[in-house]
Amino acid sequence: MLSESARVTTAQEARYRIPYPNSKERAHKIIALDKESAALLDEVAKKEWHGARFFSSLSFETGDPQHGELKGWLNDIAGRTMDLLSEIKSADSVMVICAAGSDARAVSVIAEGCKVHNKTLVGLIMPHAGSTDEEVSTSLNYMRPYTRMLVLGGGVDYIEAMLTALRA
Repeated sequence: MLSESARVTTAQEARYRIPYPNSKERAHKIIALDKESAALLDEVAKKEWHGARFFSSLSFETGDPQHGELKGWLNDIAGRTMDLLSEIKSADSVMVICAAGSDARAVSVIAEGCKVHNKTLVGLIMPHAGSTDEEVSTSLNYMRPYTRMLVLGGGVDYIEAMLTALRA
């Protein structure tokens, strides 16, 4: 008698397999919160990605996002302006990136949009060679309340590895 694993690998059982991949391409939105992060994203965006869109700046007017009063715009790497809430709505996950010590308060606006559309928000803090513990702590304190996952990164290679792990 064949074991269960041997039985499911037979040609007879193969006819029950679904002949296409079991998941759709994911849509990831990656947003730089400062100029240093925008420069890193500009480098990362040069590679070929499947379903990842990169944004180098954010501008917004606050209001009540539950009633559609949050007005926000993202500029992608090519300079096109997109609606923040539309981009979040079409995403599977949103990643925000900031340099250690930079002003990351804009993450709260993005987090509100993610909350409205029930999207995962991932934060990535990029310390540079001269970053102090205080600068890293400042960025952590801005981002921690809003992100589901918060990571300290280490350059372009780290961002690429994160996106690869997320299947971007």
